[in-house]
Amino acid sequence: MEEMEEELKCPVCGSFYREPIILPCSHNLCQACARNILVQTPDSESPQSRRASGSAVSDYDYLDLDKMSLYSEADSGYGSYGGFASAPTTPCQKSPNGVRVFPPAAPPPPAALAPPPPPPRNACLTCPQCHRSLVLDERGLRGFPRNRLLEGVIDRYQQGRAAALRCQLCEKAPKEAAVMCEQCDVFYCEPCRLRCHPPRGPLAKHRLVPPAQGRVSRRLSPRKISTCTDHELENHSMYCVQCKSPVCYQCLEEGKHSSHEVKALGAMWKLHKSQLSQALNGLSDRAKEAKEFLVQLRNMVQQIQENSVEFEACLVAQCDALIDALNRRKAQLLSRVNKEHEHKLKVVRDQISHCTVKLRQTTGLMEYCLEVIKENDPSGFLQISDALIRRVHLTEDQWGKGTLTPRMTTDFDLNLDNGPLLQSIHQLDFVQMKVPAPPILQLEECCTHNNSATLSWKQPPLSTVQVEGYILELDDGNGGQFREVYVGKETMCTVDGLHFNSTYSARVKAFNKTGVSPYSKTLVLQTSEETQSEEQTLPFPVPLERLQLRRMSPFSSTLNLQPSFPGRSYFELRSSAHQLSLHSSLQSLNSAGCNFETQGTPYSQLVDIKKMVAAWFSFDPASAHADIIFSNDNLTVTCNSYDDRVVLGKTGFSKGLHYWELSIDRYDNHPDPAFGVARIDVLKDAMLGKDDKAWAMYVDNNRSWFMHNNSHTNRTEGGITKGATVGVLLDLTRRTLTFSINEDQQGPVAFENLEGLFFPAVSLNRNVQVTLHTGLPVPEFYASRSAMQ
Repeated sequence: MEEMEEELKCPVCGSFYREPIILPCSHNLCQACARNILVQTPDSESPQSRRASGSAVSDYDYLDLDKMSLYSEADSGYGSYGGFASAPTTPCQKSPNGVRVFPPAAPPPPAALAPPPPPPRNACLTCPQCHRSLVLDERGLRGFPRNRLLEGVIDRYQQGRAAALRCQLCEKAPKEAAVMCEQCDVFYCEPCRLRCHPPRGPLAKHRLVPPAQGRVSRRLSPRKISTCTDHELENHSMYCVQCKSPVCYQCLEEGKHSSHEVKALGAMWKLHKSQLSQALNGLSDRAKEAKEFLVQLRNMVQQIQENSVEFEACLVAQCDALIDALNRRKAQLLSRVNKEHEHKLKVVRDQISHCTVKLRQTTGLMEYCLEVIKENDPSGFLQISDALIRRVHLTEDQWGKGTLTPRMTTDFDLNLDNGPLLQSIHQLDFVQMKVPAPPILQLEECCTHNNSATLSWKQPPLSTVQVEGYILELDDGNGGQFREVYVGKETMCTVDGLHFNSTYSARVKAFNKTGVSPYSKTLVLQTSEETQSEEQTLPFPVPLERLQLRRMSPFSSTLNLQPSFPGRSYFELRSSAHQLSLHSSLQSLNSAGCNFETQGTPYSQLVDIKKMVAAWFSFDPASAHADIIFSNDNLTVTCNSYDDRVVLGKTGFSKGLHYWELSIDRYDNHPDPAFGVARIDVLKDAMLGKDDKAWAMYVDNNRSWFMHNNSHTNRTEGGITKGATVGVLLDLTRRTLTFSINEDQQGPVAFENLEGLFFPAVSLNRNVQVTLHTGLPVPEFYASRSAMQ
């Protein structure tokens, strides 16, 4: 009940409402407080005149201008209120409740100094809660209905707050009531009951109840019937739906509500009670949720305090552990210092002992020699003098060989390197102890092109955890284990060298110092399908529109969750301006564990040429030497250097049968361009075939040679000129490489036993320009040879 008290207090005086009236904005005011805040407004400042004159309006006119008043003259019995008016210009003050109110107008000046009579004025009232203003009619405050229901609630609330019910007949100090008479509606103490309400005569039929029960019966007593504000002798009996107010029969007879819907007061009373009860049910649910939320917050306060104590204890323990480790290290270092100290003392003491012995011997020799010199026997002296002289010289030499130099310094050659530790202590800080959220694959930016797939991902929008990098994983195309294909900070990656007509699954996860996030949803993707070579009738070069169609081959539209498998890296990194390309290494996609090809199959088996994989691709500027010049959507290349430079195709092959051609657009001064295949890390500044990463045929205007690892083989007559066509046929089913010039095979099979990932490659200088043609059928010489086998 105490929470309701603010609802029962006037916003102006701050006390319980006394004779409350209802304003059109549904707020309440004490009648006396409403009279105190009335402001007299000239007719020229009324809302109607201000709207007619187009003058500026105050901040309080917004509801009047927007025609949002709760009551209007057109459809309300309160039309005489005149609608909401602008706020007066008098200064405002604050009520005890903190609500802004406006004081009454200033008193008139003395008669002697009074100005001419003012123009007619209207009374203006501003609601102190919502600041809506309205102009009163000639009835003044009597035009507002009195809120008797609020009066009853306040009466019951004040009665309920009484500490003890007192006798109503005691003259001086009322005693505590003992009973209540329901008929008399009076509380009696025991002496007053015996004196004023004896149980005899007519009073014997009265029902006496305990005071608490009497308080309840008072609350349940019949309600007071309110009277009409326009007809004070008439009780409210009907309810106007449009005006949303009770009315009496006389109001209906006068025609004020003739066009309005009028219903019985009791029916509308029950209907509105039901509606209020339903609304209270929803509000009760919200209040229940708010109470539960407050309990949760209080529990959080307790939990925060407990966690703080636990965290402080953990922090103290960690710091104490660091201090203990430092003390242990201190003891170890002191032990080293003590050992050094003992060593120095031992060396010095040994040297002192040694020098003392030698000095004693030297002193004894000197004294002996002096005594010998004192003898007067020449023959006896000469007998021993040579030996003594040798002994003296020998002893002198012994003192001269560093004997008088200290073997140890007094300084300690130990310097404690505490700089890194001090820096670490200064950098000691808290870290975010959370793993990242799972990344989100951006389907709109993912695409496939031939046997390459580009994937893009991002962190969840609301994630604030720091991410140090990402791990992209791909399976083997046969539903096998996932393998790591990229680890780094980029959020876009292109994987080249996949198998044609294969279904792959991709997923990505994030990591930081704390740990690794869960995997993203698994994306199912499909590389380009196999096509019949005899159906490829496109003109060459291939139109750009067809290239775009192949490049944008979409992923599967479904997201399938797959089980997790441990992965490892099987790819090498190639970077470009906008994305990272990952190319599989030699052992990546053809290892025994991948099951891409049947191991041990004889190479002489019959190969169905009709089922070759036709791939469309272009030259790759990202991997080419800087001197290579591109044109024609990267299908045509030349060079600005006289030295040979290498350029690779964008697509790598690891299985299947593939054929492409290069037409000679310019051929000057008889250069030696080379055509073939290469690894991704082939040398780019030398002729193709100079290292062990390329297999090529280089050709001039008269003859050709095959070259690998700078070994030249199979010289063949027949060269190239402007307009000639060089064909390259890579058969990874038989693991062979064959060349042709103008659709005739050039020499024997050039290379055999090829395994791994190969990229189309060309080396040329500024005297040559070639154009690439892809998606071609197998040439006739190879198809006929395969049919004969």
